[in-house]
Amino acid sequence: MPDYPAAKLDIKIVLEASDRDTIEAAQKLAFPGNVDLVVVPDREPRTKPKALNYALHFASGEFVVIYDAEDRPEPDQLRKAATVFAQAPADLVCLQARLDYYNARENWLSRQFTIEYATLFRGLLPLLARFRLPLPLGGTSNHFRAAALREIGAWDPYNVTEDADLGMRLARAGYRTGTLESTTWEEACCRPMPWLKQRTRWLKGWMQTFGVHMRRPREAMSELGVAGFLSFHAYFAGIIVSALAHPVFYILMLYEVLQGRLFAGEGAMENLLLWIAAVNFVGGYAANIALSAFAVAGTRHRHLMLHVLFIPVYWLFVSAAAYRALWQLFHAPFHWEKTEHGVSRLARPFPA
Repeated sequence: MPDYPAAKLDIKIVLEASDRDTIEAAQKLAFPGNVDLVVVPDREPRTKPKALNYALHFASGEFVVIYDAEDRPEPDQLRKAATVFAQAPADLVCLQARLDYYNARENWLSRQFTIEYATLFRGLLPLLARFRLPLPLGGTSNHFRAAALREIGAWDPYNVTEDADLGMRLARAGYRTGTLESTTWEEACCRPMPWLKQRTRWLKGWMQTFGVHMRRPREAMSELGVAGFLSFHAYFAGIIVSALAHPVFYILMLYEVLQGRLFAGEGAMENLLLWIAAVNFVGGYAANIALSAFAVAGTRHRHLMLHVLFIPVYWLFVSAAAYRALWQLFHAPFHWEKTEHGVSRLARPFPA
């Protein structure tokens, strides 16, 4: 149980009306008085943000936090968030806790996934928060001032990566997001096809988010500021474009090698451009590997230090998901491929 007064908790367990088995199982349980079941009507779109918007109508607290069913937040996380909000200015309306995985040792995929999350939640997001730049939220363990969340219309029900989009809309409304020194433990997706489907959905939602916020770029820049606008492009467009371009670079490089023309341009300018491209490519790898190594160095995942060298291979898997996401963006933009949890052999409530 969380380290928080039970009388001040208003817990909503949000279930889809179509999930009869889970609803029937939940109804047989003896929940305490501060827990309610909220059954979301079976209507399109069948997405998590649609369900959250519906459940928000029944929430009565001053603060709202989202947890996935499989999450294991540290017991003092609610108290820490409430303390930060009590001491912070009113424009700080969201706190993103760290997400981490307890089954990092499962296999190669779970190791890479854990490195990726460490880089994001222990490296990039705190840096963005420090410079007051927009934060792409994680899908769980984000704590909100309920009034601000309702003011901006809560989540976009049609965005399949609703968390990242919400972070941008909070920033555009003039609000600030910070990071919380508390960890929520999850199960890393450790099987190839479920991982591919989950990553497809995430990247499809990032493409949706970029398209939505770039409908009126001048307005977006006015609201985000120049630094925030550039940060948005570097993060969202950077991840999308790099994921799509990554395998293309290897294909072109392999072609040039087979033709015997790599770094054998017809002129000095062409060779210079090739070398600049190569330096940028290697530099990008080096920067990401260095940041990832820094992110895992001070954690219980220090055993992953050597595994950061395999990040370029992992990026090829991300590229496969990016092309699948691009196809779905045009053929099934709001389709939500659910991720099965509870499959890890290392599953346990809290890490050792």
